[in-house]
Amino acid sequence: MLETFGMQKGGKEYRRLIQAFERIFGATIFFGTDAERPRARMITRGRFNFLREAKLWYSRDTQTAVLSEEFENEIVLSDEFYSEINAHRIPTDMKAVKLLMSSPALLDLFMWLGYRSFTARGEERIPLFGPDGLTAQLGSAEYGRPRKFRERLELWLDSIQQLWPECRAQIAPDGTALVIRPGTAIHRGEVHAAS
Repeated sequence: MLETFGMQKGGKEYRRLIQAFERIFGATIFFGTDAERPRARMITRGRFNFLREAKLWYSRDTQTAVLSEEFENEIVLSDEFYSEINAHRIPTDMKAVKLLMSSPALLDLFMWLGYRSFTARGEERIPLFGPDGLTAQLGSAEYGRPRKFRERLELWLDSIQQLWPECRAQIAPDGTALVIRPGTAIHRGEVHAAS
């Protein structure tokens, strides 16, 4: 995995990845629906975990860069999670993901746009604010001021369009929504670093 994303195989990045997997191992996804009928209400709830099993090795010595080959990490996805991601594959450009790894908010928007553009059937307007707005979907609560969030979003969109020129997402002229159109986040040409 570290090789795939061009990360160092030891040191701080490796330990940070191990800590992330430890958090993911304990995470559970909850989802559900509600339905109203004339005489009754139905609530459906479900949950699943990301991982079924994980065996992760790391050296307690912070100066050790890489453990030997005998220390093989093993991560087993839960059957439900594997089935879900396999059934709903979203094409994305791994070169772009590698370049955006050091900018989590930008990477989050890139992946979100890749998903929404891939599943869009036509032009869609996503409100920027409110309970179903882009800020809520991205978890960008720290951008409580609409003007500041729009400025930041404009910069993020410029960076994404450098990596994915076919991305036609733009802020609506009235500044209340993000307009997206169908597309796939795979750039066939050379990918350059975003600022």
